[in-house]
Amino acid sequence: MAETPRLILGSGSPRRLELLAQLGLTPAEIRAPDIDEDPAPAEKPRDYVRRMAREKAEASPCAADEVVLCADTTVAVGRRILGKPADAAEAEAFLRLMSGRRHKVITALAVKTPQRVQVRDVVTDVKMKRLSDSEIAGYLATDDWRGKAGGYAIQGPAGAFLPWIAGSYQAVMGLPLVETANLLQAAGIRIWT
Repeated sequence: MAETPRLILGSGSPRRLELLAQLGLTPAEIRAPDIDEDPAPAEKPRDYVRRMAREKAEASPCAADEVVLCADTTVAVGRRILGKPADAAEAEAFLRLMSGRRHKVITALAVKTPQRVQVRDVVTDVKMKRLSDSEIAGYLATDDWRGKAGGYAIQGPAGAFLPWIAGSYQAVMGLPLVETANLLQAAGIRIWT
């Protein structure tokens, strides 16, 4: 049987590492690529997140015996992309925009082998309850908004604000497991062995 390739995680996200562990996988290395993550003018959220995942993969070295997994997650309200807030004021603005409304969380993943890059995306609809000023202030004080697309993580304190989702909980966390498992297996990574 052919040698199983080494899995490289092209992300510094601890959540993606935890989600990979749910598939029984531990990356041989973590190599978080440094790319420009600014959206292009008038770029749609789904196009943006797919481009980010692909660019992260393309920026990641991949030896002949390696498979690189990269991903990107964004939150979208209509056509507006809500990335990682720069500060508490922007996190508050994001929360107020989503308060009482539905939004989309889009996660794209890219699996790179020496031959090609494959990209898949998963779109999940999420409803945020109407937030009071005290809920927003209390949440911002937790600092959980830092480094999170849209200023929140579903598995953190903000989970109390999300009464409904339609789609993949894991994708909202940052890595859709079904699609990840399928792409990694197609690239030669063994899962459940």
